[in-house]
Amino acid sequence: MPRGVQETITSFLESGPFAVVGASTDRSKYGNKVLRCYQQHGKEVYPINPKALEVEGQKAYPSLSSLPVKARAISVITPPAITEQVVREAAAAGVTHVWMQPGAESEAAVRAAEELGLSVIAGGACLLVVLGYREG
Repeated sequence: MPRGVQETITSFLESGPFAVVGASTDRSKYGNKVLRCYQQHGKEVYPINPKALEVEGQKAYPSLSSLPVKARAISVITPPAITEQVVREAAAAGVTHVWMQPGAESEAAVRAAEELGLSVIAGGACLLVVLGYREG
């Protein structure tokens, strides 16, 4: 992993509390696995899902602006067109770090995040691999 990417990831992981935008109630989906990965590592994390009341035993929130705390770092597991909207909402909500999981990123979303001054991880690195995820 390139040194700059590793430093960005380290900074991301030190920047909680965290939110998972696109958290899923379906345990087979990455939006659920990423949330569980944060839980497995004892991180303060909040699921964002406008259609669910709770995900993995935690209250789910419809948006970043509805969280009871300010999330400083978010993992995004949404379709690329939605990710672009998420980036704008994240900047407005005070988020400083955005990790677009593989499949969520688009050039427009990355460019928007960078223009808004956010630290961005996109293009390959997956939280599940970096932190170490255990299925279970």
